Amino acid sequence: MDGDYVIGGVFSMHYYKHRERHNYTSMPELQRCTGSIDSRELRFARAMIFAIEEINNSTELLPGIKLGYQIHDSCTSVPVAVHVAFQLSNGLDPVFDPGDNCSQSGMVMAIVGESGSTPSISMSRILGSFNIPQVSHFATCACLSDKKQYPSFFRTIPSDQFQADALAKLVKHFGWTWIGAIRSDTDYGNNGMASFLEAAQKEGICVEYSESFHRAHPRSKIQRVADVIRRSTAMVIVAFAASAELRMLLEELSLEPSPPRQWIGSEAWVTNRDMLRFTFCAGAIGFGIQQSVIPGLRDFLLDLSPSEVAASPVLTEFWEDSFNCRLEKSAATDESLCDGTEDIQTLQSPYTDTSQLRITNMVYKAVYAIAHAIHNAVCQETNSTTQCDRFTRIESKQILAQLKQVNFSQNGYDVSFDANGDPVAKYELVNWQKTESGSIELVTVGLYDASLQVGQEFHINRNLTWMEGATEVPVSVCSDSCPPGTRKVLQKGKPICCYDCVPCPEGEISNTTDSPDCFPCPKEFWPNVERNTCFPKSVEFLSFDEVLGIILAAFSVGGACLAIITAAVFFRHRSSPIVRANNSELSFLLLFSLTLCFLCSLTFIGAPSEWSCMLRHTAFGITFVLCISCVLGKTIVVLMAFKATLPGSNVMKWFGPLQQRMTVVSFTCIQVLICIIWLVVSPPFPMKNLTTYKERIILECALGSAIGFWAVLGYIGLLAVFCFLLAVLARKLPDNFNEAKLITFSMLIFCAVWITFIPAYVSSPGKFTVAVEIFAILASSFGLTLCIFAPKCFIILFQPEKNTKKHLMNKNQTKGI
Repeated sequence: MDGDYVIGGVFSMHYYKHRERHNYTSMPELQRCTGSIDSRELRFARAMIFAIEEINNSTELLPGIKLGYQIHDSCTSVPVAVHVAFQLSNGLDPVFDPGDNCSQSGMVMAIVGESGSTPSISMSRILGSFNIPQVSHFATCACLSDKKQYPSFFRTIPSDQFQADALAKLVKHFGWTWIGAIRSDTDYGNNGMASFLEAAQKEGICVEYSESFHRAHPRSKIQRVADVIRRSTAMVIVAFAASAELRMLLEELSLEPSPPRQWIGSEAWVTNRDMLRFTFCAGAIGFGIQQSVIPGLRDFLLDLSPSEVAASPVLTEFWEDSFNCRLEKSAATDESLCDGTEDIQTLQSPYTDTSQLRITNMVYKAVYAIAHAIHNAVCQETNSTTQCDRFTRIESKQILAQLKQVNFSQNGYDVSFDANGDPVAKYELVNWQKTESGSIELVTVGLYDASLQVGQEFHINRNLTWMEGATEVPVSVCSDSCPPGTRKVLQKGKPICCYDCVPCPEGEISNTTDSPDCFPCPKEFWPNVERNTCFPKSVEFLSFDEVLGIILAAFSVGGACLAIITAAVFFRHRSSPIVRANNSELSFLLLFSLTLCFLCSLTFIGAPSEWSCMLRHTAFGITFVLCISCVLGKTIVVLMAFKATLPGSNVMKWFGPLQQRMTVVSFTCIQVLICIIWLVVSPPFPMKNLTTYKERIILECALGSAIGFWAVLGYIGLLAVFCFLLAVLARKLPDNFNEAKLITFSMLIFCAVWITFIPAYVSSPGKFTVAVEIFAILASSFGLTLCIFAPKCFIILFQPEKNTKKHLMNKNQTKGI
């Protein structure tokens, strides 16, 4: 249609072009389109005409200006699209008289189209050289946002970059990490899939296979892709393909039943109602352009008069294909003539389906965007009225400049372009849901708005149905999720989504699903059995509440009581010969020190503290030295007493009671001095032993200075050995009551206990180290008590007839009492 300003239109109304073999001897004929007509694309073309007529009838937009149009069929072919681009660029080029105000009829101001990305790229490279704006309604390749390569390209549909990001987030949202990917072998499919795979990789999604195909490929190629899908283990397929390509693949898949698959689609096919006939794809989800309402469009589409149909080859072909008849009799066909009773109102076709206008609205907005650009170039606002001069000569580059600035609303939908010529990305999430009748319908179940903040773009507001009508989200993973307590170990030669689950090593946990690594618990914590949580380690020390502690405490108290009872017996019979003959003063001091030895073992039981750690070792060292000093004093007294019986000997005057006390005090003070130095330089202190056992903490007393500890023990050992040697020397002294034998035996037990204590102490773990030390204290204390005092108490209590001076002095009595 002619007009004051002409808008071009390019749509893919056929799938193929007629292929001819050129002999290069004559001019080739115009290329002819073949194959069935795409009624959806025809609806797009008719929507462009509807928009232009609506603008021509408007009193607000371009008043007094008539827009014309030239609409071409690209046959979904790059060569045809290039041919059309040159044809629209050339125009009619009439010769103008400088003084004649004639219209610019035939000059194309801008072009709407093409539907595909690849033809749009080819066209834009040509049109950009002439500064002719191109506004596409369906070319979504992200590459077209590059203004250096495509300076005059605009579009009313969002870029695939937004859709690719949205699809990756959708796949991640439902927990699918193992998918298959198929795409059209075109700029749309290749670039869209590349953007999707990049976004999917960031989301941790793995691709089992990625296959490309084109409708022009041989059937064997399509069959191979279908076989890959049938053999795959991925339950989810992301298809970035045009309807024409995907239709061929789905037809191939329908020939032989294949395992159910969950289809994820791009807007190029998932909202195409013509694709809903593939019922085995029920449950498919994908993003589509928002639905819209264009008042009056349906009536316009259905208002086709016979003359209008006959005047247009495209409408004639559509009519004949839709009603399976011929408008004119042809000898080449047996089809009947159309009898005039055909009613387009009853036709079920994508052409007449205006229930979900999506891409059609993109065409509608593209026309209005161009009209607003022309309006801003030729019209002026004066006194609240609009004046437009239809004779104003404008160039396409002026429309290009105005298109960059358009910002308006049409039917409630905002239209504007960013610096890349792209609109704001908004999608609907659509779901193929099966009805009770078994048919498939498109249901909007959510929204995606790329202008919102990260994490808030995606919203699902309705229940979805999945493949085979399932209501549960299908699972598509290469490996099942690793539960907490395990970590992922990648399988060699496979993608990162294929892994084995390995339990965390000892002392480490993982508390999240699919953890890539385990991490150790803090020092004072230990994993539970499942190794998914760290619990505080159990604290271990020799306690008064446990059986071992109770037994040792009982023996300790019992030993102290035994020493006290023995002292009481001795005190009760202090005037008896047996008590007086055994140096009662040293005996009472020895019993007192033994009582302290028994009681000092109690300081080793219970949770260590600063005072208990210092007390237990020093009290043990001092009391035992006091004890050994008393025994040593008694041994020396026995030896000196025997020496004193020799004629002319006065040795006893050098070891009287005063000297005995001084000996005990001197030996004890040396140990006190050692303990003081130890406490001042590096005293024992409580510590948490985290190394002996990994799973529990041992509370123990650190020695502070190991030299101090072994000095204390060494001094005790030195006195014990010295005492033992003296007792051995005195064991055969000729006396009726020879105490040296008892001391020898007691010191033998004492030395044996402490010699075995050292390796047992070093090798015992945890609280048993303390138990060994307590046992050594008790064993040696009981040895001294029983060996030295038990025979005397037995005579005092049960054989009082022997507790006489006569008996003690009787040399004929049996020795060794």
